[in-house]
Amino acid sequence: MYLQRIFILLIATVALLFVSCSKKQIPVSSKKYNAAIASAEMQAFAKGGVERDLKTGRKKPKKIIKTAEKYLGTPHCMGGTSKKCLDCSGLTYISFAKNKIEIPRNSQEQARYGRLIFDRNDLKRGDLVFFTRSYKTSDYVTHVGIYLGKGMFIHASSSAGVTKTALTNSWWSERFVFGTRVF
Repeated sequence: MYLQRIFILLIATVALLFVSCSKKQIPVSSKKYNAAIASAEMQAFAKGGVERDLKTGRKKPKKIIKTAEKYLGTPHCMGGTSKKCLDCSGLTYISFAKNKIEIPRNSQEQARYGRLIFDRNDLKRGDLVFFTRSYKTSDYVTHVGIYLGKGMFIHASSSAGVTKTALTNSWWSERFVFGTRVF
């Protein structure tokens, strides 16, 4: 089952890369994605472990979402975890921490927890959503948000701070890699 999910994750990533390579806008750098490199990045990410259990106790997704929504409008800053400023993983980290659920501090490590979900149509309220290539880094997963339902997610955007955005937004849609179900 574990190897099957890794294989599915790899196939989904390669498919995403072929779709994004066919678009005129090239993210982050002036060079097109190289499917072989992306595949190696995906393989390296998966080797670090995926689908780990997260101890959520009896907490409900709506409590996490309600906490995250208290930060709407908070400006973005890398490394931030307060009302003063947040980054994307800071928002998820603090939203879970305030509900006594411990998750890693960065998006790459947060992506290792919960059941992998590749089809956006299968996402449920409270799932974490992950993206790649949102900025230049060696990490495969570069952005995280919390799925709100009805195609929307809450996250800390570098341009708008903590905001709600549609998964169909062209920037985020082409960078979406998977969601995870932690509840």
